[in-house]
Amino acid sequence: MTTSNGMAEVLRSLRPGSGSDPARSSARMLDVPGVAVSVFPTPPPGTSSTRVPEPLWCFPEVSRRFDELQFTLGEGPGPDSVRAGVPVLEPDLGQVRPERWPLLTPAAQELGVLGVCCFPLALGGVQLGLLTLLCDGRGGLNTRQLNDVGTLTAALIATLLGDRGSNGHGAGGPLVDGDGLWPVAGLQRAVVHQATGMISVQLGTTLANALVRLRAFAYSSERPLGDVAEDVVARRLRFDDDGNGPHLPDGGEG
Repeated sequence: MTTSNGMAEVLRSLRPGSGSDPARSSARMLDVPGVAVSVFPTPPPGTSSTRVPEPLWCFPEVSRRFDELQFTLGEGPGPDSVRAGVPVLEPDLGQVRPERWPLLTPAAQELGVLGVCCFPLALGGVQLGLLTLLCDGRGGLNTRQLNDVGTLTAALIATLLGDRGSNGHGAGGPLVDGDGLWPVAGLQRAVVHQATGMISVQLGTTLANALVRLRAFAYSSERPLGDVAEDVVARRLRFDDDGNGPHLPDGGEG
């Protein structure tokens, strides 16, 4: 596999202290409209997980908004790629069957996202994260781009494994590395874990079903999933299976 000369700059940007923006460098050298990387931190021992992805970096803003959209809806090329453990390449969303991602496709096109290619960051069946590339809708990735993506995913996997093995938690530990590639000051979506657990207790259901209910309410109320989760954790919103849907603890409707 041949890697272009420009990828050397991208690989340098992955090093701690490089002073470079890996998302911006990746988008430029891969010649795509946007790039995003998310990971699946391992929860502390004794806790359960709904496998909520944590965003690490993205460029430009539309990449972050698309990542948040997939996270809120729980559907799209990213979730499909993670579940199957294989790349999902849809460089033209206009050619996707409407029933495949009925909520995501029109919402993504409204954002101006024309195509998406997702590549799982995995090793030995263990899902570490996801690389998402936004496309311009004019065709699939060419051979040079695919070769460079292969180089980038291998470098990301190696770096993720290195960070997880060197942070005091051992391989597979939570990715919180103040001096490494991605300084994460607390997990941005930890509140979703908390809210999902609370809804699971309130409804007497599984964590997976609780997350579905949380996502459905966020979508129907046109609010970010994280904002709704914060209301649940702060006890400003409660889910009860009484037929009335989520509501305020004092009896008002949520």
